[in-house]
Amino acid sequence: MTLTKNMPRGMIAVAMVLALLCIAPLNAVGAEVQLSQGQTLYVPVYSLIYSGDRERPIYLAVTVSIRNTDPAHSIKLTGVYYYYSEGKQIRRFLEKPMTLAPMATTRYVVKESDKAGGSGANFLVRWQSQTPVNPPLTEGIMIGTASQLGISFSTRGVAIVTTQP
Repeated sequence: MTLTKNMPRGMIAVAMVLALLCIAPLNAVGAEVQLSQGQTLYVPVYSLIYSGDRERPIYLAVTVSIRNTDPAHSIKLTGVYYYYSEGKQIRRFLEKPMTLAPMATTRYVVKESDKAGGSGANFLVRWQSQTPVNPPLTEGIMIGTASQLGISFSTRGVAIVTTQP
């Protein structure tokens, strides 16, 4: 005879949830933050998406948010580049390096009326630091409207080149 056979179903469910809650923190403890002194980040964005069987384009405004997640150290943004679907650079957003203070955020916007990027547009964000820091969080936020339809979604940047301490 098993222990669960005598327990009501509700008690089994509660026991399982409690067991999972006890295990979850163990995974977080084992996760180690990978410090870096610089990266090139790839951020996928969409200046347009297609809708319906006729692939009707819906143009979107794009905001790329760059958040310094290190509570103690600044990072230096050295380049922010916008590319269209075919892989050619459209625009360079940063003319000279910019310091981003601890826990600070900056953003770059592509207007909805700017149709150059396409459905495969992307950003490259380059940053560096004198000391090992938490890497920044980069997100692409897309928003647009078509008729009475409102569309919004986001993407996350990924490191494609990293400078390890």
